[in-house]
Parts: sequence; C-alpha cells; structure tokens
Amino acid sequence: MRKQKGFSLIELLIVVAIILIIAAIAIPNLLRARMAANESSAAASIRTVTTGQVTYQTAYPTVGYSVDLASLGGALGAACTPASTSACLIDSVLSNNGNPKATGKSGYSFTSGTGTQSGTVNIGYTILAVPLAINQTGIKAFCAEEDGVVRVDLASACSNAEATILTFNPLNN
Repeated sequence: MRKQKGFSLIELLIVVAIILIIAAIAIPNLLRARMAANESSAAASIRTVTTGQVTYQTAYPTVGYSVDLASLGGALGAACTPASTSACLIDSVLSNNGNPKATGKSGYSFTSGTGTQSGTVNIGYTILAVPLAINQTGIKAFCAEEDGVVRVDLASACSNAEATILTFNPLNN
C-alpha cells in the first residue's frame, strides 16, 4: 500500500472554515478601531487648529483670527514662509483640506469660517470636522470656536452656525 501525501479535501475545508470564522470576528473589530483612530485624529486636529488660531490672532492682531485653514498653513509640498496669507502654523495637509482635489485628513473633512467680526478684525472663528463617510470613517463630528472648547456632535452633523456649535457637548478627554 502507498503512503498518502498531503491533506484530504475535508481537512482543507475545515482549515478554510476556521480561517473564515476568525476573519468574521476580527474584521469588524479592526474597522471599529480604525474609526476610533480617525475620531481621535479629528479631535486632535481641531485642537491643533484652535492653537493655530490663537497664535495667528496674536501674530496678526490687525487681522484677528484667520478666515480659513489655508491662511493658517502653507501650500502642499512647498516651503512655507510665514505671512498673514500662509502663517505656517498647521500642517499643509490640514490647511489644504478645502481644496477641490483634497480628500480630507484621516477620514474627516475640515472646514473653517469666520465668526464674529468687529470692523475689519475677525474676533471669532469656527472649525468643523465631519466624517467623509458616516459609519465608515467616523461616527462623531467635532467643532470648536474662539472659546477653545472642542465639542462633539454624536449625530455627525456639526452646523456652521455659531449659535448651534455652542449647543454641542464638550469633548471630555
């Protein structure tokens, strides 16, 4: 009688079934971990923009706060020279987030706007971070304004109206 070499079809099917069961358990956990990392990155980016806005307002008191993200950062892939139109205070990926070719940062889209104005000086700002694909890249939206408090919106819809931003819960971490 000859010796059998290799595995039988049943043995191979059992191994494949075990691998599929393990993958079915692991993949959803991996996706949840990725969403949590994206949300953490978005909250940190909101904090970075808030710090950049305070620094910008201090450096350019005749302008006040920056009117957009582009003036807080610099051009993508170019050397940055500080000026009121490109202050080099935040990274270029975040500052160029609003460009038509930009795809956001860490699964979130960031928009900034002016808040209250007093004459020609911006005495307020808003910053919003919204998931690019809700339930895929993130669940929560984050927002902040000149008070420096990062707020979270569990409905992923942070509104650009200042009165609305103040109604969201502060982020507690």
